[in-house]
Amino acid sequence: MNLSYVDLFAIVWFFLIWIGYAYYAEMKGKRGKKSLMGISRLNREDWWRAMLSRELRIVDITVITNLSNSAIFFASTTLLILGGLLAIIGTSENIIAVMNDMPFVANAEKALWEFKLFLIFGIFVYAFFKFTWSLRQHNFCSVLVGAVPTSEDDEKKRSNFVSRAARISGSAADSFNYGLRAYYFALATLSWFLNSWFFIATVAIVVYILYRREFHSSVLDDMAGF
Repeated sequence: MNLSYVDLFAIVWFFLIWIGYAYYAEMKGKRGKKSLMGISRLNREDWWRAMLSRELRIVDITVITNLSNSAIFFASTTLLILGGLLAIIGTSENIIAVMNDMPFVANAEKALWEFKLFLIFGIFVYAFFKFTWSLRQHNFCSVLVGAVPTSEDDEKKRSNFVSRAARISGSAADSFNYGLRAYYFALATLSWFLNSWFFIATVAIVVYILYRREFHSSVLDDMAGF
């Protein structure tokens, strides 16, 4: 497989942007009300704290169930996508012939074309593991609802429970966000089939959209207003 310098730069650029943005978003989110992830963590603590005062927790179970269903939906969808990618790999020669006849598409050898497919395949495998791990952690949250301390327990135990439960539910939400973010970057990788420069530009556009939504969206302002 012959990789041009532009292709090599595109690969490095892709992983640098993805990993770098994930680290940046996580670090900034831990500082409080500066991102959707950060304000969501604070709201989850308020949620678990409010749960302690409720005798009937049907609402809380419903919320966890809805969150679990979202993870189930994306995990199932990811499996369908992986099956489709495997089918495409099996018919790669025919698809390459069609793609090479399209305008603005850089001609690529079979090995490079399949490498791009396997990259997308790997991204969706990563997303699948993130969604299923999110699902398991939401199931753990369901168990915690049944283990909520009673009003007879001391305040230290109740406070410790809120902190632990908020961390687990926060970790479940983070895993879901990582899986969803993988979808964005997988879609950006599709542009590589056209040409490498378009791929580089698309990755930059995707991370800009993610940044705007996470740190400068109207939703963040409304969430922080609670």
